[in-house]
Amino acid sequence: QVQLVESGGGLVQAGGSLRLSCAASGRTFGSYAMGWFRQAPGKEREFVASITWSGAYYADSVKGRFTISRDNAKNTVYLQMNSLKPEDTAVYSCAAGPLYIGYGGRTPDQYDYWGQGTQVTVSS
Repeated sequence: QVQLVESGGGLVQAGGSLRLSCAASGRTFGSYAMGWFRQAPGKEREFVASITWSGAYYADSVKGRFTISRDNAKNTVYLQMNSLKPEDTAVYSCAAGPLYIGYGGRTPDQYDYWGQGTQVTVSS
């Protein structure tokens, strides 16, 4: 069982930056692939970024602006978000799944554990 807790969300102006953190419980954090997803009001949950056995993957909409990283010693995965846009406004959730996740871990049903989410609001 893995418990995930996100932090770092908030209100920021367009062009600004935020860094989200996702702290995981347990001693086997390094054996999980980690992903970030987001869901805006009235929209389906969408893939943002993942870090798996084969590397880091990004949605086209965030590529070049967002960076995912992990610190296994701290059981934490991060999402550095730069050049934020109003369309980035959403609830951001982290997820944990099998390390050898396929297809870059781009779909929610590949993950077993989810955090409660943190709100990111980007004003224009």
